Amino acid sequence: MKIFQKLSRTHIFVHIQKKMYFCRPMKNWRNNVIILVTIVFLYSCGGYERLLKSNDYDGKYEAAMRYYNENRFTKAIQLFENLTLHYRGKENAENISWYYAQSLYKEKDYYTAGYQFKHFTRQFPYSERTEEASYLSAYCKYMESSPYTLDQSTSKEAVKELEHFAERYPQSVHIPEVNTYLDELRDKLMKKEYEIAYGYYLIESYHAAYISMQTFINNYPESKYREDAMFYLLSAGYEYAINSTDDKIKERMQQVVNDFDKFATSFADSKRLSEAQDIYTKSKAALARLEQEGTITKK
Repeated sequence: MKIFQKLSRTHIFVHIQKKMYFCRPMKNWRNNVIILVTIVFLYSCGGYERLLKSNDYDGKYEAAMRYYNENRFTKAIQLFENLTLHYRGKENAENISWYYAQSLYKEKDYYTAGYQFKHFTRQFPYSERTEEASYLSAYCKYMESSPYTLDQSTSKEAVKELEHFAERYPQSVHIPEVNTYLDELRDKLMKKEYEIAYGYYLIESYHAAYISMQTFINNYPESKYREDAMFYLLSAGYEYAINSTDDKIKERMQQVVNDFDKFATSFADSKRLSEAQDIYTKSKAALARLEQEGTITKK
């Protein structure tokens, strides 16, 4: 679009694609500039809308690429989306799919961008861009991951996608950052699972706390929360056992003794060892009393 202006003493003329627009000039030159900018803006907007609704697909493609290169991604997105169905299976289909996903990504619409990058890998599995699209699909899922205090379904999906990328492209230049993202996500999932288990303990739901702590310990054997998890497992187990029915208390109290042995062996220098020892002592005393009475009673 070629735009230029002609000024006279009586009118301002703006010539836009064979059409002449004019108005009377104002004394303040700044107002004259505003008039010119407004005319051009209104024409440009109208031209974009007309192009978007037209059947000039070559023109749409050229405009979409121009907007993309000018970092005007919102306009590019609308045009690329409009072009997707028309060019399916035709020349430029790959470019449209790629730049559509890239425009969404650069607008930080990670949900839609991730979907489009994944779609690209399926539609163009042999493209030289497929590896990058696969990485960006996983990265977008990582960017969607919520803080650990919220639901972690997306974090789990991101872990799967990043692991899949690492398995498929072990020599990729993105592997170092993929490993960093995986460490971050796994730590978030680990912390979430521990907080859930500890939450059960705080509300004195000791059976749920015991089961959750045991699951956490099995899932994260090298966790930095392992010592605390094993202690709360021991404590929750004791509270659960001591309040059990007569036919279950002995079996569960014996499990507390076994859990103490594991804790003391794993964390001989623990600051919680004296607390754990106290639980052990009470458990042994309860077992001894039950043996002495010869019957199983509830405390």
